[in-house]
Amino acid sequence: MAWRQPSQRIQELIRRGAWIALNPSREWLEEFDRATLSAFPPISDDPGLAAVVTRSNRANLVYFASALLRTPGAPVAPNLSSETLRMARDLVRRGLDVSALEVYRVGHNVAWRRWIEIAFELTADPQELRELLDLAFRSANEFVDGTLAGITAQMQAEYDALTQDVNVERRRIVDLVLERAAIKPERAEAQLNYLFDPSHTAAIIWSAESDDDSTRLDEVVNAYIQAVFKDAAAKPHPLIVLAGVSTRWVWVGDAAPVDAERIRAIVQDAPDVRIAIGGPAAGIDGFRRSHREALTTQRMVARLRSTQQVAIFAEVEMVALLTENPIGANEFIRATLGDFESASPALHNTVLTYLTAASNASRAAKLLYTHRNTLLHRLDAAQRLLPRPLEESALEVAIALKALPWRGPQSGDYSD
Repeated sequence: MAWRQPSQRIQELIRRGAWIALNPSREWLEEFDRATLSAFPPISDDPGLAAVVTRSNRANLVYFASALLRTPGAPVAPNLSSETLRMARDLVRRGLDVSALEVYRVGHNVAWRRWIEIAFELTADPQELRELLDLAFRSANEFVDGTLAGITAQMQAEYDALTQDVNVERRRIVDLVLERAAIKPERAEAQLNYLFDPSHTAAIIWSAESDDDSTRLDEVVNAYIQAVFKDAAAKPHPLIVLAGVSTRWVWVGDAAPVDAERIRAIVQDAPDVRIAIGGPAAGIDGFRRSHREALTTQRMVARLRSTQQVAIFAEVEMVALLTENPIGANEFIRATLGDFESASPALHNTVLTYLTAASNASRAAKLLYTHRNTLLHRLDAAQRLLPRPLEESALEVAIALKALPWRGPQSGDYSD
């Protein structure tokens, strides 16, 4: 059907609707993200890839609504921006095919339902509604079809370019090992140039920002390897796998015990970089287990939108289990801590230290380098804020306080 210039009245309605669409509520955006990501678990289960897809989907909303604002009713050209093409590269490098693009169709459906709501807010005239919805529907379909066609072509080009890429082959072999597929350990060791016998410490290092230049990320990876390698005089032989444009899987054999403060120093000048570290474990099973622990830790950091840059599985295992359901975790923290949730970090630390010291005030005071009477005064202040006496809820309070620092600034705002 040929496009025609809509009337001035319809153009004005489209512009008003586009302006509303360009200023969505945070709650609607979060609903949009959840709906699109849940449509394809291989994406939602990968925090790095989920972030790329979320940014791309949101960028499409802005792109399309901005086009309607400029030229209401006219066809909208496909969005093949660098953000969109970057998503195509990441999908390919995760081993996903064009079926993953279903997230775009889901996003289109969610956005279309919102446009219908906007249209009914703008006018009650049946003829105006019909034209307003018809023009937007045809324009949106053309836009999505054209964008998907461009992404599909880019993905095919990426497949072709990566066929001979050594990083893809390394990722394929590592996936076989992690999935316990039929590959002999000796063959995998030879192809990866990495031995499975020693103890391994796995890490996942990723960037939370969209950036095609991975130089800074790789600098952090190299600094991390040097920081955890046991023998400073020897040359480390780590295994580094490119899991995506902004994600690296790393294994270091015979690593030293992880020094959290030393690792945090590595990323202090790279605020967008995060490091999730598994525990040391030996052999090929340890290779798998340490990576699973790092992956669990990464998912926790992403799930809670934490601003913490370094997370070590041994320190957050309980928090990771507690926060598998972010909504339930927030409800648990609020119910357990009550008004104490908003107390100062110093008071939180005092109570947690006291509980960790088996509720021994003298021992806790020594750990905090403070006088016992000062400690008791702080505990009294905490007791007044807690919904239940501390002696009746010691375990729950300790768990809630351990989870509290890992929540990002918006973690408490999840809704069903």
